[in-house]
Formats: sequence, structure tokens, C-alpha cells
Amino acid sequence: MYFPSMIMQYHFSLELYLLSYFVKIVVLPFAIYILKCENGQFYTGFTSNITKRLSSHRERKVSFTKDKLPVRLIHVSYFSDVQKAYDFERYLKSGSGIAFRNKRLI
Repeated sequence: MYFPSMIMQYHFSLELYLLSYFVKIVVLPFAIYILKCENGQFYTGFTSNITKRLSSHRERKVSFTKDKLPVRLIHVSYFSDVQKAYDFERYLKSGSGIAFRNKRLI
């Protein structure tokens, strides 16, 4: 004999199973970010911990942005592969990457 609580538990666990089957959870540990400084300049950086890196910018621990505070986060792109993240950061710092940033990301 099934009790209502048993049916609900079974139904809930079946939903979780189906959800885990159809939805793939992906962790993207590497980030490329763009900051806009108070004077209008942009800073492009790479990190594996975005919250820690942003706090280091705000605490004046980064030489480029320490005299250009406050900074504003404009864009973040996440990557699963460190080499792809690094390559994208280098691209964004190139001439065509700056044009791409200005047209598509900000």
C-alpha cells in the first residue's frame, strides 16, 4: 500500500533524476572580465576567482586600477578551458579585439 508521502517522495526523486538526465551542469572556473575605470579607460583581465579579483581591484591592490577608482564591471565571459580563456583575453587586448569589445561587449 502506498501512502501519500511515499508517492510524493517517489515523484520528487523521479523529477530530479529526469532533470539531471536532461540538464548538464557545467562548472566554468576561468573568467575574462572587463572593467570601466572612472577616467573612462578599460581594464581587461583574467581570473579563476572573479569575486576575489574584483575585491582586490576595489582595495587598490592592482597597480593599473588603484588610482582610477571606482571601477565598474562591464562584462564577464566564463570558460572551462584555461587556454581558451587566456587566448580570448589576449585577443581582447589586441587592436581588433578592442574594436570587438567596443562594438559587441560594452
